[in-house]
Amino acid sequence: MIVEPVYPPKPSPGDRVAVLSPSSGLPGLFPLPYELGLKRLREEFGLEPVEYPTTRKMGSTPRERADDLHAAFADPTVKAVVASIGGDDQITVLPYLDRELIRAHPKPFFGWSDNTNLLIYLWQCGIVGYHGASVMCELGRPGAMAPQTADSLRAALFAPGPYELRPAERYRDVDLPWEDPALLLEEPPTEPGGGWLWHGPERVVEGRSWGGNLEILSWLLMADREIQRDLSAYDGCVLFLETSEELPGADEVFRILRNMGERGLLHRFPALLMGRAKAWSFQRPSDADEKAAYAREQREAVLKALAIYAPETMAVFDVDLGHTDPQVVIPYGGTVRVDGPARRITVTY
Repeated sequence: MIVEPVYPPKPSPGDRVAVLSPSSGLPGLFPLPYELGLKRLREEFGLEPVEYPTTRKMGSTPRERADDLHAAFADPTVKAVVASIGGDDQITVLPYLDRELIRAHPKPFFGWSDNTNLLIYLWQCGIVGYHGASVMCELGRPGAMAPQTADSLRAALFAPGPYELRPAERYRDVDLPWEDPALLLEEPPTEPGGGWLWHGPERVVEGRSWGGNLEILSWLLMADREIQRDLSAYDGCVLFLETSEELPGADEVFRILRNMGERGLLHRFPALLMGRAKAWSFQRPSDADEKAAYAREQREAVLKALAIYAPETMAVFDVDLGHTDPQVVIPYGGTVRVDGPARRITVTY
């Protein structure tokens, strides 16, 4: 059954919001960026964070994390739910979730990366979610929140209606260690953004969004979780994708998209927003040339898959979503308008 997502009621300054760890209890290991994120949630957004038993607990069970989600959604005094961070096993939480409970208490959920699991679950429940803005990463950013991130998050939280995305003039790809309190006071180094790269037919596409982190989507497809049997549910939707700090190779990116094409899924989307490729990690501290080559090879892999399976899809690369800084919030299941001739992207919060 195809369920048309609806936007849940938005919070107001002064409201209580749940802060959960549906994937990993990293706030318990790295309290510095987490506490900084909570402080900004209170002081810059006027919201009161509410923690749950597994928010700072490493090694919590899937059922325990599901219980926290149920408690947050069912609590009438909690007006939104925000993930502390991502992880890699949120897929194990999905079988424990009570779909009817969550449908009965729709709330804005903010998260990204491994939180693609919950966002796609909410899409299936008929609830628009928000891809972006975790406590430890965006709210707990060193120095200060990126102005573009803060503006997008503020609009997504409080301001229903259209919001035009803009390419970042500068962005950050290199991370700083969370253990050093001095580094949290420093503005991190950035580099020129370079603008968006457009490919394919120049037309206007407006539709509901679907997608998220590419690796997580591939796991969901393999597990056959939260994917519509009737693929026509995705016809006319705007696909958005991003890759993680694990830096999947160009071959892996192509193979995932190829498999989506073989399933008959890829060509359903007349437009694709591809997030700026994360090209540096502590495990692979690439230099400028290596980062540029990685991003170029990933873009070529995406274009190769589109040429085979979705030649009519319009694609925009280096959109500031996902594992990048600044990061814009993308409504998951909400309306996205991609205007090729005008080179404009507008989302509806």
